[in-house]
Amino acid sequence: MTEDTLARARRIKLLLLDVDGVLSDCKLYFDNAGNELKAFNTLDGQGLKLLQKTGVKVGIITGRSSALVARRARELGVELLIQGREDKWAALGEMIESMNIAPDEIAHMGDDWPDLTIMTRVGLALSVPNGHSAVTERAHWISHNRGGEGAVRDACDLIMQAQGTYADMLASYIATEG
Repeated sequence: MTEDTLARARRIKLLLLDVDGVLSDCKLYFDNAGNELKAFNTLDGQGLKLLQKTGVKVGIITGRSSALVARRARELGVELLIQGREDKWAALGEMIESMNIAPDEIAHMGDDWPDLTIMTRVGLALSVPNGHSAVTERAHWISHNRGGEGAVRDACDLIMQAQGTYADMLASYIATEG
């Protein structure tokens, strides 16, 4: 990891995520009744909970609309959620309208072209190794895990390590003798 990436991660106040290909794998699953299915990684979920405990806000902007995504966001305490929006930059503007957050204080993790509208304008652009090459070429950092397989947890850990909160979060889970 470069010093530039660490410096960018130190300033982050909001981690923004795409869903398909980032929080879930790049596949869309449908059953015979037409119901949509998604798989979410529990490591990602724990990472998002920990990151929020450190004071970093988490948001989701996705081009598709899904009750499953709304449910997962609720389970993780993610209140900043915009679905069904292809213009992700405009959606981000609406999301942070009342927040005191500058673009260089935002990290965005994406995997495909619609994510570039945000990734190329914020402080820390994150991606996954199975993202489109136009996206990974423009990312400041790429997880070693694929989307839906712990990539978001890696991003959370990166931000916590850069901000000096990782060790305290980990220590709160380790039993002490006596």
